Amino acid sequence: MTATTMPVASGRRPGRVKPLDGLRQTFTMAWRSLVAVKHNPLELVDYSITPIMFVFLFTYVLGGQMAGSPDAYLKYALPGIIVQNTLFMTMYTAMALNTDLTKGVFDRLRSLPITRSAPLVGRIAADLTKHVWAMLLMIGLGLLLGFRVTGGLGGFLLGALLLVVFAAAVSWCAVLIGMLAGDAEKVQAFGFTLIFPITFTSSAFVLVDTMPGWLQAFSDVNPVTHLSDAFRGLLLGGPVGEPVMWSLVWAAGITLVFCPLAMRAYRAKV
Repeated sequence: MTATTMPVASGRRPGRVKPLDGLRQTFTMAWRSLVAVKHNPLELVDYSITPIMFVFLFTYVLGGQMAGSPDAYLKYALPGIIVQNTLFMTMYTAMALNTDLTKGVFDRLRSLPITRSAPLVGRIAADLTKHVWAMLLMIGLGLLLGFRVTGGLGGFLLGALLLVVFAAAVSWCAVLIGMLAGDAEKVQAFGFTLIFPITFTSSAFVLVDTMPGWLQAFSDVNPVTHLSDAFRGLLLGGPVGEPVMWSLVWAAGITLVFCPLAMRAYRAKV
């Protein structure tokens, strides 16, 4: 009795995805996250109500004490409020990923012939779109309250781009937190504990010169200080060379450190 050998099909190995197909799948997963807002508008509440609340509270509760009038404080604080809100919103990425992970969404996606990174990168891309929405909402509200973008359209566009780049970098930290945390509540608690101190010890809301000397030393190297100064300078037309440079350096450093760690944790889970 002679053994027969089954012919081996030529072509790509099963499960291997072409780069262009992977890119298309990533956009599809991003669109999936965005379309969910259409069917459940409450998902956009956190990206809309919280930014509006931040603008009103900081301007009208703290403005008179901090700068003599709400109008004067709004001009200084609005860029910092937007930066803070952007950093806080990266934790929504962590919470969403953690929820999908615990509910088995990734297990179902894993059975599909798609690149493994598509659900992850798609989620980040969709959330960055929501960051832009929140930023535009806050800028629009600021304009209604008297804020003026004196840096022109070019300054605004460069500022928005810088903010998105930095948010994309911090999103890798959020991914790592989402993969390691036991549940969404722990993600939220850890994110608040991490982001709250670094935003309030920066130049986002107050002049660094008003802080104690030891705190000024920390604030001067705080990435939120660099990002706030850069974003404020681009919107208002002030000096931006050094803060923009350091913001990009921090974004690159955060990405280089946390992207590999996040991807390793993601592959271990998925």
